[in-house]
Amino acid sequence: MRLPELKIADLKAKLPIIQGGMAIRVSMAELAAAVANEGGIGVIGASVMTPEELKSEIKKARKLSDGIIGVNIMFAATGFSELLKASVEAGIDCIISGAGFSRDMFGVGKEYNTPVIPIVSSLKLARISQKLGASAVVVEGGNAGGHLGSDENSFDLIKKVAGKVDIPVIGAGEAVTPADIESMFKLGVDGVQMGTRFLASKEASVSEKFKELCVKASNDDVVKIMSSVGYKANAIKTRFSELIQAGEAPPPANCTDCLKSCTKKFCIKDALINARKGDLDNGVFFTGAGIGRVKEILSTKEIFQEIKNYFKD
Repeated sequence: MRLPELKIADLKAKLPIIQGGMAIRVSMAELAAAVANEGGIGVIGASVMTPEELKSEIKKARKLSDGIIGVNIMFAATGFSELLKASVEAGIDCIISGAGFSRDMFGVGKEYNTPVIPIVSSLKLARISQKLGASAVVVEGGNAGGHLGSDENSFDLIKKVAGKVDIPVIGAGEAVTPADIESMFKLGVDGVQMGTRFLASKEASVSEKFKELCVKASNDDVVKIMSSVGYKANAIKTRFSELIQAGEAPPPANCTDCLKSCTKKFCIKDALINARKGDLDNGVFFTGAGIGRVKEILSTKEIFQEIKNYFKD
């Protein structure tokens, strides 16, 4: 099969690949720009940034690429509205949002003529999104990386949504290899969002220890934890993830109220920051369920070359 262009409102991506917006400064300007330069949609993970930091990162990405650059802002995070405003003021190409649902973002998108793409986990929410003015939806299930809105497998959810709304449907969750991308397209998606594969890319802003952990991990090493956000999440099995599962993770040492709602049983932000730094004892290493199919650390160009080679006419 041949991969089609991905059209979202007035945006046209040469390749129908959206790079997952991984927060806590994992997917920054360098990764987003590298993806955009290959013809996909590069995404900056905005959560935990200040509005000024986000504007600066968008400006940096613009200097590195004239392709499509989006931003992912987690609704559950404090400062969502401020980051939303900062991104459109900086001229971002599209807004992606999950971990909760904001109706207000559609008004902002309309005011600035910026496509809004919510992450959904049901046909009902996909249809509500379309009615509110979404330009596309990302359909994501319980086998994806990061915070999850459903236990249902992404491929099963996609079957329920693809073809049932009049806006593009982007599949997400365990899309790691070109074969995974092909499987999603056979279900009728218009594009595919990939996070885990880019986590182990040379441009991802995480330590080499994190990337090496991704390469060594098998699918059996992925466990589900209950994040202090109140959502389940997939993570690589480590000392700290086991403490969370046992209810023995230490409480926040210095809470900054970074979340709108938090159990305060432990600090997920600190745990993710520790992971980004490669702290194997105190980090939570978010990843998708298909991490076992990541066999080596590659550059973004090499990842796209594998995709292009697979889908050659």
